[in-house]
Amino acid sequence: MEYFVIGDDDTVLGFSLVGVSGIACSSEDEVKAAWDKALEDKEHAVIIITSDAAAMIRDTVDRYLFSSAFPLVVEIPARSGGSTTDLRVLVNEAIGVSI
Repeated sequence: MEYFVIGDDDTVLGFSLVGVSGIACSSEDEVKAAWDKALEDKEHAVIIITSDAAAMIRDTVDRYLFSSAFPLVVEIPARSGGSTTDLRVLVNEAIGVSI
């Protein structure tokens, strides 16, 4: 089971430091391409996507968020979002196990 992250440069860089691959995106076309690439590899069991990136392809993301289909999608606050929720807590709640 592998993780894959889609988001801004800083988010992707941060996740890469712990061994999670991903693609940095700044436009809708880039997010769509990154999403398709993430789905190509069946080893990607969890796709982590920032709220800004998810907003660009909301319909696609919602189809996975609100279904039991794999991969599991975890939407995290964007770097500029100002959320006070710990990222580890968000991921743990989404996948049901502690990382």
